[in-house]
Amino acid sequence: MKEATLYKKLKNNSVQCLACHNKCIIPEGKWGICGIRKNIKGKLYLAPFGKAIAVNIDPIEKKPLFHFYPGTSVLSLGTWSCNFRCRGCQNYELSRFHPDEETIAMVSEKVPPEKAVELAKSYGARGIAWTYNEPTIWFEYTLKTAKLAKKAGLYTVYVTNGSITEQALDLIGPYLDAFSVDIKAFSNKSYEKITPIFDWHKILDSIVYAKNKWNIHIEVVTNIVPTINDDPVELRNLARWIRNNLGKKTPWHVTRFFPYLEFSHLPPTPISTLEKAHNIGISEGLEFVYAGNILGHPYEDTYCPHCKRRVIKRRGFEIVEKHTHNGKCDFCGEDLNIIE
Repeated sequence: MKEATLYKKLKNNSVQCLACHNKCIIPEGKWGICGIRKNIKGKLYLAPFGKAIAVNIDPIEKKPLFHFYPGTSVLSLGTWSCNFRCRGCQNYELSRFHPDEETIAMVSEKVPPEKAVELAKSYGARGIAWTYNEPTIWFEYTLKTAKLAKKAGLYTVYVTNGSITEQALDLIGPYLDAFSVDIKAFSNKSYEKITPIFDWHKILDSIVYAKNKWNIHIEVVTNIVPTINDDPVELRNLARWIRNNLGKKTPWHVTRFFPYLEFSHLPPTPISTLEKAHNIGISEGLEFVYAGNILGHPYEDTYCPHCKRRVIKRRGFEIVEKHTHNGKCDFCGEDLNIIE
């Protein structure tokens, strides 16, 4: 274990964690909601510092990030547990895993910050992403690794539910390049159906703060679940929020849900629902709206908002055709908000 950075000491040997918006008050000997930050004798400790359960080389498009170094590969790292309890989580094997110390030793791989950088470079990855579960819960590890990654010329990515606090962003912001961030819904009612949560508006505040204060590249992801968060009015309000607060060139990924856990009784999202969501986003002025988890659909591709030409053709996570340079359309020179 390693002592955490973001916490404050309280009376009676309690502590308050300041990494995510839960801001757990943790009595001595207890764990935070995330299940990996523990109060030991009045100090907060992080259990999985450098202990990863998931280690993979992925295409950056899998995160999904379509406007951030397209076509590159990224070292993806994940640990166990999560600070959310999403009822349809697709990574539940990790997010709901709470191993004891003996099990941790058996199932985890030691990937200290220095080794993470070495792995990324040895496999030809352009960067490191913390993904599969919420990166903020092992914040101290991601921070140290991000610092080393930037020195080594690697990019850094959080695939996140957006629950990171401003205090945490102020520490990692100088070393973090991109957010693939879930906005799971756009109403109290819908968010409560998906996960027990604090005020979800804090997520929106953190996203705006990350963009405006630290110039982090933002792409928004909404996994559309039938009967849960697929109301057209709600989707329209979300599209407007993205346009007004993050800008019309911010990519919005509306992705297809498949049944898991408590949502196992629901059907996969109809493709027509994703097409309607795409059209809603475009009608509200967003220039890049993608439909995800539908292999070979034209809404996976990138089109120039000015000349309307297709500039990137994808098939799943593979780029099969590309007509951009330095973030601009090869045909007309339009700024596409692509970092490359």
